[in-house]
Amino acid sequence: MTATEETATETTNGVNLTDGAASKVKSLLEQEGRTDLALRIAVQPGGCSGLRYQLFFDERSLDGDQIFQYNDVSVVVDRMSLPYLDGATIDFVDTIEKQGFTIDNPVATGSCACGDSFH
Repeated sequence: MTATEETATETTNGVNLTDGAASKVKSLLEQEGRTDLALRIAVQPGGCSGLRYQLFFDERSLDGDQIFQYNDVSVVVDRMSLPYLDGATIDFVDTIEKQGFTIDNPVATGSCACGDSFH
């Protein structure tokens, strides 16, 4: 099965996007009037713990990109970031205490107190 055929909770390889996160991404793209963009998730050096996540909309296609489809939303991960994100689940939280995308990453062995970076 491919990510297109599975629900976010069934995928164990690659990056998982919950239904809530997919709905939020789709809503943001509709607000921008862009259907040609994908959600790119990357890992970059930096932050207090050594590595940090980057989530942004991207129209580029890079050599070695892995593309996952969830509810009409494309999630793209470059080949260098994929090993750091394998099995990670991206969710969207909207509560009184917190609003935004969260990443539950089984590969991360620890993170900083602010939650912006990991190792």
